[in-house]
Amino acid sequence: MHILVVNDDGPPSPHSSPYVHSLVRELQAAGHVVSVCLPHTQRSWIGKAHMIGQTVKPLYYRPPPPSAPAAGLTTTSSGGTSTTGGGGEPVTQHGTTHPRPSTRAGQEEWILVDGTPASCVQIGLYHFFRDRGPVDLVVSGPNYGRNTTAVFALSSGTLGGALEAAVCKRRAVALSYAFFSRNHDTGIIEKASRQGVRVIEALWRQWPTDGSVDLYSVNIPLLEKLEEGKVLWTGMLQNYWGEGSCFTEVDGSVDGREEDEERIREGEGGETEVEGQDGGDEDDGGRGFVPHTHKHFKWSPRFTDVYKSVDEAPPGNDGWAVKEGHTSVTPLKANFWHPAAHLERKELQLGTPPKKTLNKAATDSKPNLKADGTHLYALIDYSDDYVQPLILAAMESLLPSQSWTLLGPPAPQAEEGEISLAKLLKDNSPNDDKSKMLQITPYETIDFEFATTSPGNKCLVNSYMIRKALIRKHFLTSTVENWTAKHPTSILKTHVKRSESFEVDYAEFLDDALVEAFDLRASLEKNEALLMSSGGGDKDSSSDKVEWWILKPSMSDRGQGIRLFSTMEQLQEIFDGWEAELSDSDEEDGDDEEDDGAVAPGNEESSSAVNTSHLRHFVVQPYIHPPMLLPEMDNRKFHVRTYVLCVGSLQVYVYGDMLALFAAKPYQPPSSSSGGEDEEMQQIDLDAHLTNTCLQQGQGETNNSVHRFWDLPLPADTARAVFDQICEVTGDVFEAAARGMMVHFQPLENAFEVFGLDFLVDDNGTAWLLEVNAFPDFKQTGELSDVVAGFWKEVLRLAVVPFAAGVGRDKKDEEGSAVADQEKEGSGRSMVLVRELDLGRRW
Repeated sequence: MHILVVNDDGPPSPHSSPYVHSLVRELQAAGHVVSVCLPHTQRSWIGKAHMIGQTVKPLYYRPPPPSAPAAGLTTTSSGGTSTTGGGGEPVTQHGTTHPRPSTRAGQEEWILVDGTPASCVQIGLYHFFRDRGPVDLVVSGPNYGRNTTAVFALSSGTLGGALEAAVCKRRAVALSYAFFSRNHDTGIIEKASRQGVRVIEALWRQWPTDGSVDLYSVNIPLLEKLEEGKVLWTGMLQNYWGEGSCFTEVDGSVDGREEDEERIREGEGGETEVEGQDGGDEDDGGRGFVPHTHKHFKWSPRFTDVYKSVDEAPPGNDGWAVKEGHTSVTPLKANFWHPAAHLERKELQLGTPPKKTLNKAATDSKPNLKADGTHLYALIDYSDDYVQPLILAAMESLLPSQSWTLLGPPAPQAEEGEISLAKLLKDNSPNDDKSKMLQITPYETIDFEFATTSPGNKCLVNSYMIRKALIRKHFLTSTVENWTAKHPTSILKTHVKRSESFEVDYAEFLDDALVEAFDLRASLEKNEALLMSSGGGDKDSSSDKVEWWILKPSMSDRGQGIRLFSTMEQLQEIFDGWEAELSDSDEEDGDDEEDDGAVAPGNEESSSAVNTSHLRHFVVQPYIHPPMLLPEMDNRKFHVRTYVLCVGSLQVYVYGDMLALFAAKPYQPPSSSSGGEDEEMQQIDLDAHLTNTCLQQGQGETNNSVHRFWDLPLPADTARAVFDQICEVTGDVFEAAARGMMVHFQPLENAFEVFGLDFLVDDNGTAWLLEVNAFPDFKQTGELSDVVAGFWKEVLRLAVVPFAAGVGRDKKDEEGSAVADQEKEGSGRSMVLVRELDLGRRW
């Protein structure tokens, strides 16, 4: 990328600016185009000032050749000037300065101006270097000394330069080196420059796109083991000067600039008579005016105030991080507001620098593809009018338009509706050997054969072929039970309700199907005994002890066929009620266990009635009661919908912007129904219990049903605790499927998939996993379409952009992991990397 470097210390000098040339060389070595515009002399402590009315004039600085040491880090034996050049200009180890620009092509030349760091930004952005293309990033520094805490930062010229860039709508990094000794070890400086470049590149790769950050303040400690320290997100310590002045009084003549004649004119006592006045005898009206003593003042800041404030402050701020030997990174807006306090004390994951660094052509933050003739052909036909435009918008924002071609869907090539990607690529690509193919379509149309047989990273599809271990409820039960049996400390043990799964072909065989459902039978028998002990009358005394169960057809979705029961009689009535529907359908339709597909988005039934082809496999779980209820939300039951991305084999991400889906009516315990035992099932109002908004369509009950989770009236620590549980449960359940159910969950390296996980939070704040959905129904988001848009943009950034740019899927996506780790604390719109596994599956 094209980087403009400015500073407040001036051109390279061992006394005032020893670091800048070392950083410029390191940036150039990393492949960046570097332009430099500096003040012609030191301008420290000047902030973001401009010198009004001044005509700013440039000089032209030519650094030493690449074979020489970095300017500013060494001195000549003669104190700086060693020889005189042919043009009569002084030549030193630290480069040469010229009044006119060089006319020799290829000559490295910096601009020096008699202005401030902010002026250097303006002149560098708009008046020089235009032939190199737009500036992508402004780096201000490295400052000669730290710029931690508000006292330093508010006056810093280094921060001032970065702020000027920010108000010019450029991304900016203020970089400072915190020295502990002025004996500069060139090896340590080189390490600091390497560290600085790594931090700058990491910040660039993951720069928030929502406008939440304008600039970063980075402070690197100059220590031998600085690269072994952490890189921490920190806040800026709000500190203040102590009592007293940062100026020292000196005698008015101490600088020798006053002439004897002026002192004589003032008189020995320093009193001067002005014509028309009485020589000091005028009455002051009793106000006690005392003649001023002529003084000068020397800038003498009390740095001990700053160091004391750091020592007395709690850990986590920028000053503390540097004191502990860590690199601090502070996100800032151009108004000194640090907007990412939730990242404080977290570690910024730098990762391994990519083999190919960012190019200056990426001025719009779009990655460049390999220059080897490859081109991406994308078949994007999600069959959902709600999602399709969001995916296309994300593609357009993340990939250069000339790097990919959108293909229209062809006629299906196979009886099952599968599309032939090989034929599609051959018909559209003149160079199909080098072209890549992206397919984002419904499960039934994905060309898994082409995806699994294509060499290298030629094809990427949006679903795994086999994932029943998670998306089928009876398989999910086995997945959790197998995993917790071997890993009893797993969070799944306490965040997934125990389940009973069984198969029923006909209602009359229900009793036989439950022979091995020991926990269920024991619970129902206990419930019946409690009800009998109440004499069949008022059941209030025993209702709190009755354990309710929830019945779910294992292969249904969108809330279809869910029922509540507490006795065997009630359960039998449910199946008897379905018997007529079963007789009109082929009960074997749902028997194809090899069918790991999903219904095309938008085509599911929206009724609470169950598709009779799904009536064979069932799961029952203890009903979670009481759920968390919020008086501000009319005490309606809700569940949390969490969007999850899986990439390759296997990285699992949780999207931070979660949803809360509310039931249509206020919650009432299922045992609160009145009337006789035979009436109880008819009086359970499922609208108060089922939170799937698909069931509310067309009923006039959908208002106020979907909210952002982070907008709920919950205490911050409660919301954060729920989110942390969701992240841990999600990581464990996908690992349980990948390692414990390898036949029924097979992640592919050249595939990614999105899932919708549903969690119910009880009144103790425990998040219980309810189910895992493939091809989730994004229309449940309702008017919050920006949640889905943000999610799909993150999906494509993590899964598609590395594929399009040629990054092998056998390597960790450092950028995605870095962003994910930062956002672990919660409410941001980024992915959280909750699990990363190496399953040994390659292309």
